[in-house]
Amino acid sequence: MTQTPLPSGKLRYDLLEDILSRLTCTDPRVTVGPRVGEDAAVIDIGDRYLIATTDPITFTAENIGYYAINVNANDIAVHGARPRWFMATILLPMGDATESTVREIFESIEQAMRPLGVSLIGGHTEVTDSVNTPVVSGLMLGEVEKDHLVTTRGCRPGDLIFLTKGVPIEGTAIIAAEKEAELITCGVAPDEIQRGKDFLFDPGISVVTDALLAARTATVTSMHDPTEGGLAAGLNEVALAADVSMVVVRDAIPIYPEGGRFCGLFDIDPLMTISSGSLLFTAPTSERKRLEEAFSDEGIHLSIIGWVEESSKERVYIEDQSGDRTPLPYRERDEILKLFE
Repeated sequence: MTQTPLPSGKLRYDLLEDILSRLTCTDPRVTVGPRVGEDAAVIDIGDRYLIATTDPITFTAENIGYYAINVNANDIAVHGARPRWFMATILLPMGDATESTVREIFESIEQAMRPLGVSLIGGHTEVTDSVNTPVVSGLMLGEVEKDHLVTTRGCRPGDLIFLTKGVPIEGTAIIAAEKEAELITCGVAPDEIQRGKDFLFDPGISVVTDALLAARTATVTSMHDPTEGGLAAGLNEVALAADVSMVVVRDAIPIYPEGGRFCGLFDIDPLMTISSGSLLFTAPTSERKRLEEAFSDEGIHLSIIGWVEESSKERVYIEDQSGDRTPLPYRERDEILKLFE
């Protein structure tokens, strides 16, 4: 056991996997418990499953309540479930927190809950010297009929890999909000920066509509919300959970022009940048037409970015125009953290 300080970002998956493997769950109603790659628990409550997830917002303080609702709701929806109830722990820094700060956070939470039909049912608020910026940690609960449950680990060799919208939606919004002055210095026009900020709402960081549409349209074998670590981490987490390998085609991955430009200016890889708003899912080839038609009817861009293979040396490969493959690694540290170094 090493005493070396851990870097910022997610825990290494091998460390987390080792820790989780030593834990014991004695309640038989827990259908899916803590596992690497799974972002929510599944609990059998009789005629349906209760889905539970938790996530903090630490990358940004602007619109923090809105982020908290949508990021947590996404983890519910990727299980084919509808988000229903939310609890929030709100930690505010001493010396900076005001009544206006608190009201803005709750207004942001309310703004995000309303269109999703989510209810705030409790939580905790505190001003503390343990944080230097506002932190909102959310707990979201949802429910799904048993025969409609989708998990991260369900994909199989031969499945196609689908991605909605493009990447990195959340990363683009964060760069625009946190680094506006630097972007202007680099020659980025104010209207382009504003478009980047608006990515939070359009195309938006919610995948609830995308996920529920996919789940009701076709036999979806896995769904995942690529958040911290971006698309690369999301793919690796799905592959790890299902014990398969994945191949994605570089030119098939839709990267928003604003996101690509902003990331380039800060030496950030858009494939490894927080990407809430894009839904990653797999389905058999036979479901392709049905899914493409359904997403087209709803006006949601859908791309096929690769396929699933039997497990091999690497979890995820990225393929270029010549057909050459290179590993697309799992990195616990999101590229967006370069902004705050």
